[in-house]
Amino acid sequence: MKKPWPTKDAMTQIYELNLWGGKEFDFYSGEGSHDSKIVAPYLESVIEFLNAHNNSLSVCDLGCGDFNIGRQLLKYTSRYIAIDIVEDLIERNKSKFQENHLEFHCLDIAKDELPAADCIIIRQVLQHLSNAEIHDIVQKLQYYKYVILTEHLPIGTFAPNKDIISGQGIRLKQNSGVDLLEPPFNLKIKKEKTLIDTVLDNNKGRIHTSLYMI
Repeated sequence: MKKPWPTKDAMTQIYELNLWGGKEFDFYSGEGSHDSKIVAPYLESVIEFLNAHNNSLSVCDLGCGDFNIGRQLLKYTSRYIAIDIVEDLIERNKSKFQENHLEFHCLDIAKDELPAADCIIIRQVLQHLSNAEIHDIVQKLQYYKYVILTEHLPIGTFAPNKDIISGQGIRLKQNSGVDLLEPPFNLKIKKEKTLIDTVLDNNKGRIHTSLYMI
């Protein structure tokens, strides 16, 4: 039997052991997907963007997690494709969330071909991945019109894109964070807009969401 990819193993273990909290839930994608101080302003800004396009955009959600965020964006899209690497999580989501314009797929977003859509949402996903995997994902983003990227970043000046082992924490403890516009990724965009920048309590950094027009 082919051995699963290390990232798949790491993410599966995170959910199995409730390493992001939420032991009372079957699957829990962490405070970033449930804390109202983070979620409410994020939803408001993304829904405003989707409404500005008359809810006509198709969206591909890379790393949909427990779908607490995606379920609240559904009605503002023409089609919603939710993707995650954890098989049991995707099967759970398929049984729990069902709409005519909603579909779930279990894919490795670094290795697998991604579905066509107008807009990509990547919400606090890249921060968990190695630079090599992020590089592979960035090569695919050029085929989409819009990218809404959310990352957990340090407050103030930081060194972008220090490498990590996938699934082994995030770059924050190295005073680093993912910036796709900086080396080694150098994502080419036409326009950038900050949708929301939420500063966390107790010097825990900030949750920054950018809209890129590719």
